[in-house]
Amino acid sequence: MPIAAAAPSRAELVDHLVRTRIAGEVATPRENNLLHYRRLANGDRHYWFGLELGDRWTDEQDVLAVMAERCGVSDDPNHRQGQDTIDPELTVDALDRAAAVLRKAAADRQRVLFATGHPGGLLDVHRATAQALRTHGCEIMVIPDGLQADDGMVFQFGDVAMLERGATLWHTHSPEPMAAILDALAPADHPDLVMADHGWAGCAAQRALPAIGFADCNDPALFLAESEGTLQVAIPLDDHVLSPRHYDPLTTYLLKAADLL
Repeated sequence: MPIAAAAPSRAELVDHLVRTRIAGEVATPRENNLLHYRRLANGDRHYWFGLELGDRWTDEQDVLAVMAERCGVSDDPNHRQGQDTIDPELTVDALDRAAAVLRKAAADRQRVLFATGHPGGLLDVHRATAQALRTHGCEIMVIPDGLQADDGMVFQFGDVAMLERGATLWHTHSPEPMAAILDALAPADHPDLVMADHGWAGCAAQRALPAIGFADCNDPALFLAESEGTLQVAIPLDDHVLSPRHYDPLTTYLLKAADLL
């Protein structure tokens, strides 16, 4: 997993995020964002990512307000289609918050579980972070063998749990793979920290496990969970840009900020 030797400055990372469209003017269109906010508000659990939101987020405009505040999408309810944005400053702010959590995990030699529903984009971010934490004395969890969820197998590759179907790593928003892992473990063996995305992070947070989650601007559930204190950190970014190498400077910045390089 090639990670740059020198961490970028905050200004350099902001420029990189905008240039690669990890943040700034992202590829996800405004109409898709609003559609997901509406479906979450209407109670579609596919968009809840394993969280129990009850009747607290039944107004689409309340969801939009949180997404504007924590992700940086346009707060204009009349902006219905076209370009939408992720604020790169909010991305870096969230990376700094995540770094503080990772720094404490290393200091306490915590047991950490990594998982991703976006292996095509974020796998190496998780792998590099796991490797850095192991080097600093953390236990990177090994999940039980033979786990199944959503008509696939839950397994680990390079320290990161993922869903596999038909010899293919699967893009999934489902919380069921994380539920399969946690259900297979005794409570005393649960992780001290989860770093994940999508339903993997949502399920862990709902079960009161400290969790960091990456989330795109059309994935509001994790930002709502952070606003309620269920999730420790939601990091806003486009979670599948043109090349997974574009995430390397972000990873290096995170590890440097966490004193893990």
